[in-house]
Amino acid sequence: MQVTPLSSNLGAEIAGIDLEGINDDSFDQVNRLVLDHQLVVFRNQSLSPEGQLRLSRRFGPLDIHPLAQYNHPQYPEIFVLSNEVKDGKPVGIADGGSYWHSDFAFRERPAKVTMLNAQKIPSSGGATLFVSMYQTYDELGQEVKEAVQDRRAVHRYRKKADPGSETTRVVMTAEQLAATPDVDHPIVRTHPETGRKALFAHPGITVKILGMDDESGGALLGRIFDHCTQEKYQYAYQWRPGDVVLWDNRCVMHKATTGVVAVKEPRTIFRTTIMGDKPF
Repeated sequence: MQVTPLSSNLGAEIAGIDLEGINDDSFDQVNRLVLDHQLVVFRNQSLSPEGQLRLSRRFGPLDIHPLAQYNHPQYPEIFVLSNEVKDGKPVGIADGGSYWHSDFAFRERPAKVTMLNAQKIPSSGGATLFVSMYQTYDELGQEVKEAVQDRRAVHRYRKKADPGSETTRVVMTAEQLAATPDVDHPIVRTHPETGRKALFAHPGITVKILGMDDESGGALLGRIFDHCTQEKYQYAYQWRPGDVVLWDNRCVMHKATTGVVAVKEPRTIFRTTIMGDKPF
């Protein structure tokens, strides 16, 4: 494999491998690259849905998205991101995730790794922004580091799904709401495999700090969010057809941009999400 860094903050492009028929030795290398670079990109792949599921399961058990109406009709573990409409029905969610978040942070066991498999990509627009939460923790001011030490925060699914939101407004069923109760996680988590500390608070999902009143807790979260979303920490990934992209949700925050600048050409991406451990 040939490894080329994508930015000074995080990410690497990996060449010289076909993910469809990946063997054990190659998977071990890929897993190591995900841990080392946090975000890894494979260009010019032709990864089938079956191949995506096989590769995803090597990382661990898969989680199924609660918005089942956007799951693949044949493979419910695949969540479809798409602005296409067929037979009068959306193929997938048109602009999901157009806010800063870590996948499934609203779960007791948030996502470990996310894999996106690009099917159709427009000629412009639709970039995904990434931030290393290792780096944002390392460069957090000492005063704020001490303030968040041993603090826990509440995470709520679809915090941003209100009028004026940048993302698709979905009316959730009673069953979907019941399946996504609030959870709390440490604001600073320790990565279970690398041992490194990372911030785990996200503007689109994290709503309050336990043990603090709304005013003081909100102000502290605001300082964290302002710090993490600085442009200097952001890497904008520009998609191409055939891309397969993986990232480590335990130390990476991301944001789609399709809700900010509408994509006018067809865009369809298959997503699988590997279940992680309870943060500590």
